Amino acid sequence: MNHSRRNLVLNALSLAALFSVLYLFKRYGTEYQVRILNNMGIFITMAVSYNLVNGVCGLLHLGPNAFITIGAYTSALLTMSPAEKQMSFIIEPLIWPLSVVQAPFVVSLLAGGVTATLFAFLISFPVLRVRGDYLAIVTLGFGEVVRVMCNALQSVTNGPLGIKGLTPYTDLWWSWGVAVFSIIAITKLINSSYGRAMKAIREDEIAAKAMGIDPFKHLMLAFLVSAFFGGIAGGLLAHLITTISPTLFTFFLTFNLLIIIVVGGLGSTTGAVIGAVLFTWGGEALRVVESPMDFGLFVIPGIPGMRMVIFSVILMAVIIFARRGIMGRNEFSWDALFRRLRLSGR
Repeated sequence: MNHSRRNLVLNALSLAALFSVLYLFKRYGTEYQVRILNNMGIFITMAVSYNLVNGVCGLLHLGPNAFITIGAYTSALLTMSPAEKQMSFIIEPLIWPLSVVQAPFVVSLLAGGVTATLFAFLISFPVLRVRGDYLAIVTLGFGEVVRVMCNALQSVTNGPLGIKGLTPYTDLWWSWGVAVFSIIAITKLINSSYGRAMKAIREDEIAAKAMGIDPFKHLMLAFLVSAFFGGIAGGLLAHLITTISPTLFTFFLTFNLLIIIVVGGLGSTTGAVIGAVLFTWGGEALRVVESPMDFGLFVIPGIPGMRMVIFSVILMAVIIFARRGIMGRNEFSWDALFRRLRLSGR
């Protein structure tokens, strides 16, 4: 069996093992465990798509929360029935035709991704003309604009009240199915000629341009793909927690994604997956630091938000001591694994 066929078989077996584990958790796991796994799947999609722009293309993009927000609201408005919308939009009725449209969950997810992509296309012209700190400020500003608009557009988003009572369509198959699909799609893109051009732009944009690569075209492609998967992840998140409001999609969501991809390794899809898993699991494990702790001689009161302080400290430690993160820019491959096993067996 040649290497490519062997790797294909191993990939198929790994996917079968993953979905078998998910099936066991879905059937025998507690609701809390299933919730954590769902969060893992959604954050993997967000992190892998965000890493495409920040890690692979080298753009300091601080506005993924905007595309996640757009996807979440689009998907939520499409899955609700007209009667549910009428009950939710009490202060101002929802505008037509959103007030009468209803679509299946899969259509709403795709619509969320497409709408986010459309917004990404519209802002890509001014955004991709700047670099570095300016790009970070512009994308950060776009994220804030979307959040403020969600508060202000009462007849579209229901304002600060948000949208409640969504049907919990997101389950393990949806969250992990989309996660696996996004990993495969983005890995294929990174390994294609487009992906190699994106890496060349990241390393030296002027040299890449001299070699005939069009930076704007390739960066826009990465920007749109990232926004598409971010929008779909937003739809999944909305139908997992069943309630969305502007406060859910603040800059802290972007900050969390930044922690994930920096700790995992900027530019590594494998690192983004590992970072998302560790972040989701660690976020639940660290809930203990936000609860009162009794040590007998003294009691430490629970401090809300302490988890974020610890995550920030971890981020600073990674930047200082392991600047390349867990994986650096390396990716997991069966060939590398077998080479390492052979070397360790000698």
